[in-house]
Amino acid sequence: MSIHLRPTLPVDAVLNTVREHVARERVVVIEAPPGTGKTTRVPAALLEVVAGEVWVLEPRRVAARASAARVAMELGEPVGQTVGYRVRFERQGSAATRLWYVTEALLTRRIVEDPDLRGIGAVILDEFHERSLHTDLAFAYVRALRQRRPDLALVVMSATLDAERIALALGAPRVRVDV
Repeated sequence: MSIHLRPTLPVDAVLNTVREHVARERVVVIEAPPGTGKTTRVPAALLEVVAGEVWVLEPRRVAARASAARVAMELGEPVGQTVGYRVRFERQGSAATRLWYVTEALLTRRIVEDPDLRGIGAVILDEFHERSLHTDLAFAYVRALRQRRPDLALVVMSATLDAERIALALGAPRVRVDV
């Protein structure tokens, strides 16, 4: 897959490190200030090292739609091919879609329908500092599910996160993006 990244963003400097941690440990905590590109560049980079779908949890519908549109544009594709989104009452994607931007409640519904999260290779909790019941449930559930599914990757990202505490709880490496 050819990714055309323009302009260069601060997170680009750590993408190889993030990919290595996800490939090896299947878990990583990323702290990056707003505007560094973590929401769009990290999920796309994981497509190279994760089998199955990558689900990015977004706290708001507008963020899910806009992020999917941006990544699709960077890939030179329309939304619905490699990258799609799912929000309440709306879905843009296809059988070929591997990167899904979803609102948090949709993962909760998926957990109820399919407790093993079959077909999902990674869950990314974006904007983790914007805590909600759905985010906390996703964090706890995916953390526990990884005992049965060691192939399932978990990435926690935030701009204003106590990353050290979260990384310690997960036994995860921590990556910081400097601007």
